[in-house]
Amino acid sequence: MTSGTTGDAERADQAERADPGDAAEGTGEAPADPPVPLHRNRDFRRLWVGQACSELGSGAAGLAYPLLVLALTGSPIQAGLVGTVRMAASTLSGLPAGALVDRWNRRRVMIGCEALRACAALGLVAAILGGRASLPLILAVAVVEGGAGALFGPAQTAAVRNIVPAAQLPTAVARNEARGYAAELAGPPLGGALFAVARWVPFLADAVSYVVSLVAVWLIRRPLRAEHSERPEPLGRAVWSGLRFVVGEPFLRAMLVLAPLVNAAFAGVLFVLVVVLLQRGTPPAAVGAVQSAIMVGGLLGALAAPWLQPRIRVQALVIGFLWVITGLVTAAAFVPGSYPVAVLLALAILPAPTLNAALVGYQIAITPDHMQGRVDSAIGLLAQCLQPLAPLLGGAVVAWWGGRGGFLAFAGILAVAAVVASLSKGVRKLRPL
Repeated sequence: MTSGTTGDAERADQAERADPGDAAEGTGEAPADPPVPLHRNRDFRRLWVGQACSELGSGAAGLAYPLLVLALTGSPIQAGLVGTVRMAASTLSGLPAGALVDRWNRRRVMIGCEALRACAALGLVAAILGGRASLPLILAVAVVEGGAGALFGPAQTAAVRNIVPAAQLPTAVARNEARGYAAELAGPPLGGALFAVARWVPFLADAVSYVVSLVAVWLIRRPLRAEHSERPEPLGRAVWSGLRFVVGEPFLRAMLVLAPLVNAAFAGVLFVLVVVLLQRGTPPAAVGAVQSAIMVGGLLGALAAPWLQPRIRVQALVIGFLWVITGLVTAAAFVPGSYPVAVLLALAILPAPTLNAALVGYQIAITPDHMQGRVDSAIGLLAQCLQPLAPLLGGAVVAWWGGRGGFLAFAGILAVAAVVASLSKGVRKLRPL
């Protein structure tokens, strides 16, 4: 390495240590001087890379769990039970987990969660190798995965606020969105390929991914939580204060109405698509290809989000996005053929990462540091509250009125959300960061 390169590296490291975002890390306020670019923010890079590995491993294991249960029991119902238990553990732990994150050391919480999940995955690997894997053990591992994930999620969201200046939060969230879509695309195929090698291999890969994430969090130098001298509230009161803050903030209150409708509508549209394709005699492999094509739209949108987000006002993103996807889902009801429908739905999901980046970045910026965990958990839980009903509603509508009726029903829900957003003062009068 030449002396000039060494000097550049030293100056970059000094610039990072002098990052104006450090001075504002407890408040989330934008610094006076231009902040260090995210690609030079080592702590953000470490967190991002660690989570990329963790999410990829989780995506691989997410497919491997039902495959393992099917191989052991041959029961599709028991295979589905694992996913349900994992989701239930995460959902039931959500609100108290957010409050606990706000009172505990976030670095220790994140490291402890990754260590616990790695140990659970390694325990399952040992059981498979020893011929002792059983449904109760797999369900226990699923509970650990879901519960630890419920703690890790809000801790990571809150940590981002302390390592990224407020002005860069939407861009940072956009990069996280791209990471998530990439993991969703690559994880299941990787899980299937590793399971074909041996049943225990995807779970070993999952454990290794948690260890990588653990090391990445441990290497972060900046504090992940501002100092607080106040005595922590009782747990129940802390949960309630987080809900009260969300309801009291006009923009977040509007999101509590819009997010459940939009999330349920998207889940319902995807379910209707699968049912319609199967009714048309589409092979399962082709159904999977259609779903992957739609997710490619999300990945492309996530990659474009850092460029788009600073150029479009949040109000225009919310209102315009909802009207556009309403039109695209409506058009999907009348387009013949599987792949044209997939193209329309891929276009519908294309702006979603930019919108999510803007919304989550705004949420993190306006939320006090000592309430980050419980606010993130409350919004996450309430935003998903209608989603479990979407497949049931979709199946009923398809049974009564066919696939076109299913698409139109969920397009109607999206239209309601678009009207609410267009009339909402919380959206139209959104104050800038």
